Amino acid sequence: MVVHDDMGHPVPVTGPARRVVSLVPSLTEAIAHTRREALVGATDWCTRPADLDVARVRGTKNPDRAAVAALRPDLVVANKEENRELDVRRLREAGIPVWVTVVETVPQALDSLTRLFAEALRWPLPRWLAEARRAWSGPVPEARTRVAIPVWRDPWMVVGSATFAGDLARRLGLANVFAAHPDRYPTVRLADIDRPDVNLVLLPDEPYAFTADDGPEAFHRAPTALVSGRLLTWYGPSLLEAREELAVLAR
Repeated sequence: MVVHDDMGHPVPVTGPARRVVSLVPSLTEAIAHTRREALVGATDWCTRPADLDVARVRGTKNPDRAAVAALRPDLVVANKEENRELDVRRLREAGIPVWVTVVETVPQALDSLTRLFAEALRWPLPRWLAEARRAWSGPVPEARTRVAIPVWRDPWMVVGSATFAGDLARRLGLANVFAAHPDRYPTVRLADIDRPDVNLVLLPDEPYAFTADDGPEAFHRAPTALVSGRLLTWYGPSLLEAREELAVLAR
């Protein structure tokens, strides 16, 4: 049968997937958490689960397409933002089914994951996904904390509009001060972040690895908090942890 991914592209599916290659860290975790034996390949950036033992196919932006093909996958999972259209196209031209997800909000992530498992992988929906949907089903709280979320430094880049991280923060009661910026990840001056009306600067450990010694020292007006990039930007089982652990930032 033929199903259509989040971008509307037809993807041939012959039955429950038995061999899957993931080019997206959060989807790797979601698949491994659900049916680890089916995951045969992942990128070097796929760090969860920590003990994952599968073939590595290089990075999200430069996957080794020959290595992917050699794994004979029933399905390759990718993401519009994280993976290049060129790699997806070349894999498809080689006869490999590729399912591309599009995720910019928490509800979109939950719906995308549901379709991935039900339509592309042809697996029963995992319990953690149902629990995540319940956890995020409540009303969006009134924003109590104005935040900025840098994702890079030198130059400084922040979470702007139409991003999963920004929507997740909003649903926790955190108002992203750059949410109205026309760019998704705009480059800004440090002074645009470190200002009196920013209640908290969230410094994730990915994609830039902010640490106690690399990041907080740059800010003199706005307080900072080191946070898990996985909880802020990944969608999958991490959604359950994110709800519990990041809600304390809204005060």
